[in-house]
This record gives sequence, structure tokens and C-alpha cells, in this order.
Amino acid sequence: MTELRNVEADLSRFRTRVLVAGLMVLFAFALVAARLVYLQVYRHADLLDQAESNRTAIVPIVPNRGLILDRNGVVLATNYSAYTLEITPSKVGDLAQTIAALEKVVDIQPRDKRRFKRLREESRNFESLPIRTRLSDEEVARFAAQRFRFPGVDIKARLFRNYPLGELGSHVVGYMGRINQAEKERIEDGDDAGNYRGTDYIGKLGVEQSFEQQLHGITGVEQVETSASGRAVRKLATNPASPGNTVMLSLDIGLQKLVEEMFGGRRGALVALDPRTGEVLAFVSKPTFDPNLFVDGIDTESWQALNESIDKPLLNRALRGTYPPGSTYKPFMAMAALQTGKRSASFIVNDNASWTFGGHTFRSHGDIALGAVDMYRAIVKSSNVYFYSLASELGVDAMHDFMAPLGFGQITGIDINGEVRGVLPSQEWKRNAYKRPEQKKWYPGETISLGIGQGYNTFTMLQLAQATAVLANNGIKHKPRLVIATKDTVTGALHPLPIDPPVDLGYKPANVDIIRKALVGVTQEGTSTRVFAGAGYLSGGKTGTAQAVTIGQKDKYNGAKLEEHQRDHAVYMAFAPADKPEIALAVIVENAGWGAGVAAPIARRVFDYVLMGQYPSEEDMAAVQKGLAAAPIGTPRSVAGMAARLAAGGTLAAPAAPAAAAKPARAKATAQAVSKPKPAVSRLDANPD
Repeated sequence: MTELRNVEADLSRFRTRVLVAGLMVLFAFALVAARLVYLQVYRHADLLDQAESNRTAIVPIVPNRGLILDRNGVVLATNYSAYTLEITPSKVGDLAQTIAALEKVVDIQPRDKRRFKRLREESRNFESLPIRTRLSDEEVARFAAQRFRFPGVDIKARLFRNYPLGELGSHVVGYMGRINQAEKERIEDGDDAGNYRGTDYIGKLGVEQSFEQQLHGITGVEQVETSASGRAVRKLATNPASPGNTVMLSLDIGLQKLVEEMFGGRRGALVALDPRTGEVLAFVSKPTFDPNLFVDGIDTESWQALNESIDKPLLNRALRGTYPPGSTYKPFMAMAALQTGKRSASFIVNDNASWTFGGHTFRSHGDIALGAVDMYRAIVKSSNVYFYSLASELGVDAMHDFMAPLGFGQITGIDINGEVRGVLPSQEWKRNAYKRPEQKKWYPGETISLGIGQGYNTFTMLQLAQATAVLANNGIKHKPRLVIATKDTVTGALHPLPIDPPVDLGYKPANVDIIRKALVGVTQEGTSTRVFAGAGYLSGGKTGTAQAVTIGQKDKYNGAKLEEHQRDHAVYMAFAPADKPEIALAVIVENAGWGAGVAAPIARRVFDYVLMGQYPSEEDMAAVQKGLAAAPIGTPRSVAGMAARLAAGGTLAAPAAPAAAAKPARAKATAQAVSKPKPAVSRLDANPD
């Protein structure tokens, strides 16, 4: 039987379905429209930024690092551009296989692989790391022809630091090194994170470290359009980098060169200051090191040679080496006596070559008595007995309170990092320095040896030089400074650095005159007379001998019978000209014996350089290096001529043999020189200082 369809019902259902479908389509379009409105109106700015970031890339432009110059404009640190072959580990499949294939294209040495491995351990996986630096043009062309074979490997042009004078002044200038993880974290936590984008190297030591902010410059940015593969297509915009400022030092690099050569292969330090301003004229620490070794990552062998050397060339002895001042301390003791009223200049002490305190005898000068001595003669002839008794009268705390303002045992505030304090003893210092109750107590007998610069006294040559400058400058103290100005690389504008106001220690002029006249007497009739014979100026100075090891009171010192590392250090402090000093210095030559025979000749040549424009003859230089010099011999050379050779990149003389080749016994001496001082009863039996 045929079923009749209800047409009206079918039409009604159809209309309902069409309506539902239409509503669904309209709803879908409404959703699309709403989404479009949301994306194009509300999310417009955000999506535009994302689109731009997909289309473009922001590339940091690393600024040129500023130069470092000496006071005469000689370049101590500069830059050069070179190509590097770099690998991004995250973009390389088999790293070992890639490096092996690269070796067939570009010369890669084992040291390059070791450095690359170390950099990988210190860096993130997505960073580009150099496997070879300073590629030749031929190597660049050879790799470029086969670039397609090495995804994740590329050639980059980078700026490298260069120290044209090599080891000369390395402890002052410092060096650059790759930023390590700790430094990265510090930068990221600070305000300069953006300024160090793209920067891989940072100052690690000396002026390079302390003036990092001025030398680094301001990083620029470059906006480039990129392809889908990430390669740059075209440049869209550029905000150029601002190069770092030039840093100008007070250092006279010619004088620095002279002093370093005079040390030869010996260890030691010298600091020379202008007492009128605090400017550092020479800041020597021997032995030195070549900062160029660190520029693109020092290799393991070179690092071990420096770090494990028995002579510790990385130790800045002028800044961080602490030594007993020996008899160079006596003028300051005499000044303390005058200022505190404990003694007058005419007070007489009978020097019988020994002084007894508490049943203990302190000997002096090989048991040679000096007889009746006043303050002048006590300084000129270096009477130990006079200063033994003075130390007993003053007491340790009074000595501490007088010496601290001079800078002994204090941070001078010089403008490079790493300065150590040394030890200026007091009863409070000893209570804090030791743990056991019996060690905390100060015994009166410990005071006696302090008077002649022994015992617990340990200071840096920077501190001794500053104190000498104070005497030379009539009691006015200036903070030592190495950097005198910065120069804007773009505008050429010179910006002198602000100077801390000097401090007047309040010394009576008459008292200063007494001490300075006695120090002049040392060079005219005292222990350094032979060294300053024939000088065209008057100078004041004081020789000293600093103990490296303690010798028993019943034993006599005989340097010839001691190991090299056990011999005394030679010390000298001085200023010149005597009437209006322009330079003050302190010098120590480790384990070299008497200050008069070894340290004072170095000071004489420094004064001749600064005041007379004279540079030692070759034969005189050889005598000084061997510790066999007194007054200069031969015909001196012209400072101007030697400075011209240095400025042109030449050397002034053949470099001395590396100190690292010295006997292993020296290791103990270095450790003793910079270690925590131990209580010791002083011994001065054959010391002519």
C-alpha cells in the first residue's frame, strides 16, 4: 500500500534545519569576526611585535674598548680586529665529528680543542664559541668555500685586546679574559645587563678591571630583516655603539721599563709617587707576566707555568706583598717621638751594641757599638739600640696610633682593586688575630723589635711609599692614584678625574725638618753615601733590611751560609730633591741582602731618570741587575731618546731571564713574604742599615 508523505511536515522540518544551519553559520562567522576584532584591535600591538620579531632580529653591536695610555701618551692597551671560527654546539649534531672535519679545512691545534672544551663547560649550549681565533685570510676563504658542509659553524669578526709592550707594567694594566659564569650572574643581576649583550670579554685585573665601566663603552643595536632560515637579508635600522673612553695613567712607562729592567731576574717591588699630588709614577712588581696570553683564553700549559711558578709572577707584590719594613721604619719612629713629646732631637742614648729588656738581650750591628747617639746620628748610622729603647718608651698602642694615619697597616685607597692591609700591630689587633688565650696577650718584649721595623710589622711597598711621601710633603697626605683622566673617544674631550682632598696630619714643621735633614744625612754620610756620590741633587733616604726568617739571638747572620730563600730582603725608602721633593719611593728586592748595596742603587737611577733625564749605561744596568752597583758608571743615555724608542714599540734592553727559571727554593721565600706574620724576637747583628 502506497504511503502518502506529509509535504507540509517535510517543509517544516527542512525550514527548521536550514534555520539551525544558518544560525550556526552566522554564529561561526560571529566567532571569526570577534576573533578578528580581538586580534586586530586588542592584540594589535603585541602581535605586531611578534611579527616583527619573526621578520627581524635585534643584533647587539659591541663597542670598541677604550685605550689605556701612560702620562706621555704611550699606548699600553689597544684593540685589533680578527676573524674567528666559531661553533654553536646546539646547532651541531655530532660535535666531535664536526671538529674532526674542520681540522681538514682549518688548522686546529690541541690547545684550541682544550680551550674550546673549557669554554663549553663555562658557557650555555646555545652560545657561539670560538674553536680557532685569528684566522688568516687564506683560512677564511678556504672555510667559506665549504661553509655548506658545516651547519652551526661560522666565521665571525671580533675585536681582540692587544698589549703592545707585553709584560711591561702588566700588574698595573691588567688583562682581559672571557666572562665566566660568576661574572655573567653578577652582570645579569646588575644594571648593565643590556650593555653587555654580545660582550664575551671583561677586565680581570689592574686598570682593565677597576675601570671596566669607562673602558667598555655603550653597546649599540642593529635591526636586520631575516629570512625563514634566520639569515640576515637587509639592514633596517642602526643605533651605533659608543666606544669606551681612553684611560690615561699617571704612570711613566719609560720609568716603569727602567725599574723592571734593573730588577733583572730578581723578585721585588717598587712604588714611586709624586708627593705633591699622590700620582703614581712607577708601580713595579717583579716578576711580571704577558697579559696577551689571556686575551683569547689562556692555554693549560701557560696557566700552569704562571700559576705554579715558584716565583709567583701573578702576585702583585707592590699591592699585595707584605714585608717587615726593617730600618726604613726608624724615621717614622723618630717622628713619633718628636710629635708625642717622648724625646727631643738632642736626647742622647748610649749605643753599646746591645740593649737588655726583661732579662733578654737585643743585639745590634754585629756587636759594633756606636757610642752616644742623638736622633740625627741614630737615623744616619741606623742605631738599633736607640730605637729599641724608644719603642719601649712609646709602647705598642702609641706606635699604632701614630703610624696608622701615615697609612701603615691601612688600605690606601689606590684606584685598582686587590690591595691588602698588612699588619700594624696593637694589643687589640693581637686579641682579634689569635684564638688561644695565651696568644691574645701582648707581652712587653714584643714591643721592642717593632721599633726597628721587625716583629709583627708587615706592610706593602705602596704603604711605605705613601708614608715616605707624607714626610717629603711636610705631613700632607695624598691618596695614591694611577688614573688621572679619561678622554672621550668621540669628542676628544679630556675629563680629569676628581681628586680627594689632601689630609694634613698636623706635624710641626720643625719636627719634619729634623727628620728630613737626618734622611739627607743618610745619603751624605750614612749607609747610602757611596750610592749617591756625585749626584746632581740632594736626596733623603733610609736603607733597611727585612728578615725573611728568624735567626736565634745567639746566632750571627751570615747570608752566604743561608739558602737563597732565607736571606734578608733589601729595602730602601727615599725622596728627592731634598728641598722640594718631586718624587718619593719605596723599593724592596727579595732575599737580596742589604738595602744599601741592592735597593738603594735602584732608587738612585730612578732619581737620575726623573730629575736629570739620565738613563743608565748598558754596563751600569748590568751592574745594578747583579747587585754590584753603587754610583752610576759609564756614560748615561738620554731619557728622551730611550722614550722615543719605547713609544715606537721598541725595547730598551734585552729582557732578563724569566724568573720562573730560578731555583725551587724560592717558593718558600715568596710564601713567607706574604704570609700571616708570626711572633718573632728581632735579630739585627750584622745589619749595616
